[in-house]
Amino acid sequence: MLKIKPISSLEKVFLDTPLNGLAAIKTISMYKNERLSFQIAYTETDPTRPRRYWVKPIIEGELAKYATVRTVECVPVRLAVYPNSFDDNYLRVTPGLYPDLLQPLHMDGLVPVVGGVSHAIWIELDPCGEAMAGDTTLTIKLVANETISAETTLDIKVIDAMLPEQKMPVTQWFHCDCLADYYGVEMFSERHWKIIDAFIATAVRNGVDTMLTPVFTPPLDTAVGYERPTAQLVGVTAEKTADGTKYSFDFTALNRWVEMCDRNGVRFFEISHLFTQWGAAHAPKIVATVVENGTQRVERIFGWDTVIDSTDCEYARFLRSFLAEFIGHMKRNGNDKRCIWHISDEPNVAQIEQYALSRSIVADLLKDYVCMDALANYEFYRQGFVTTPVVSNNSMRPFIENETPNLWTYYCCSQGVGTSNRFIAMPGARTRFMGTQCYCYKIAGFLQWGYNFYYNQGSRDLVNPFLDTSGDYFVPAGDTFSVYPAPDGRAWESMRIVQFHEGLQDMRAMELCESLIGRDETMRIIENAYGRVIFEKCPYTLEQMLRIRRAIDEAVARALENKVCL
Repeated sequence: MLKIKPISSLEKVFLDTPLNGLAAIKTISMYKNERLSFQIAYTETDPTRPRRYWVKPIIEGELAKYATVRTVECVPVRLAVYPNSFDDNYLRVTPGLYPDLLQPLHMDGLVPVVGGVSHAIWIELDPCGEAMAGDTTLTIKLVANETISAETTLDIKVIDAMLPEQKMPVTQWFHCDCLADYYGVEMFSERHWKIIDAFIATAVRNGVDTMLTPVFTPPLDTAVGYERPTAQLVGVTAEKTADGTKYSFDFTALNRWVEMCDRNGVRFFEISHLFTQWGAAHAPKIVATVVENGTQRVERIFGWDTVIDSTDCEYARFLRSFLAEFIGHMKRNGNDKRCIWHISDEPNVAQIEQYALSRSIVADLLKDYVCMDALANYEFYRQGFVTTPVVSNNSMRPFIENETPNLWTYYCCSQGVGTSNRFIAMPGARTRFMGTQCYCYKIAGFLQWGYNFYYNQGSRDLVNPFLDTSGDYFVPAGDTFSVYPAPDGRAWESMRIVQFHEGLQDMRAMELCESLIGRDETMRIIENAYGRVIFEKCPYTLEQMLRIRRAIDEAVARALENKVCL
């Protein structure tokens, strides 16, 4: 007998998950412009049936025209957690096959049924504001040879309101070189641009509205002495003269990048870091056309061998020349205030003097712009070296206690105890909870380092993300990327990026609620449903997470009804 059950998008169905251990959902609410996801878990329990057969998912109901069906595929997880760096709020911590990849239907829309093995299909409704308000029912059938093998229903309440636009900037670092390497195409060739375009579209669809822009090859996750492939949007000419080197810049490729981002709905350009990671002691890799004695050659003019030891070094002169030209160019096009700047990623206290030196080279030129860096120590902010701190979510307390304005947060491989994150081994509720935390603490922005990082540690080698989800044992599985590179050059979503986006939608629902009944009352509703929200602890069950959202939706519905009555 084929058994099926409608379940939350926050569940993760392993191949050996018993269906009776999954909580069925009977009703769910959404807004007219909200993307709503849920799953249908299924398994064959009759040992006399064929060991494998195929069924076709059929969706019926008023909202069926907005439905997309995908399969939830399990991927290899070799490193689920760092040893001795996890808590008891994980699904599993051992190597194995974990559900994560959302793959479009193939086999003419058929999905496999394997005796004794559990699977799930992922159903998404995306009405784009066109859904009619009211109560409706969606019917889901699994059909084999025109015979209904199993059938279930889900009641959906469409609230007569639209979620407000996302206000909080969100970035997941975009790695152009990974796409060129994985697909075997030339950097910024026409095929590469098309792939980049598709990956940016998927990022924006999931709330990533701030795009890491490689004006020069980003000095990120690069082993000392190694180079990542040149991904440089700004052309540089270095003309050697008796009076020194004169620099000029070509913004043609940058203009194309801006146009592409605009077309896809990107709001902000996160300019690649001006100095190397973990200390700001060196220059990023910069390639130029060098003109000297009537000849031209293309070569790397700055990199690991460039030591930042004073404010009058050659790189400082180059950088100030570049910034003056770049800011002027962006200002003429009305885009300069859309730029977010970085000095160096994740500096520590021991590097504070070097960071301060490097920052001083450009501080006057960037004083009117957002300049931010990821950090964990309050001292950088206290001394004024970082004006917009991006703080790891396990280090937020001193910043919150001191009421730090314009506070961003981030997580990466080190935030695996207590905090929200997107590791594949974590419950979906834990990933989604970030939206609630950001609302409750008025967080100004969110950053994560790997939208599509397909290298291993130090960017030494390319890895296959379909087979290696931890970057060659670099980090816990899921930290390096949130989308998979499809064969046709598109980005296939993971469960994790959708669950994170659901958290952003929760945040927007809370902002809608606040606009109707005020912030104090909205906060009271959240705390009554969940308790005190802190960054050091996440929901242990999906019911804890969903209870918050139900309470918010009910408050919005009541407020709208009262408004009509008045």
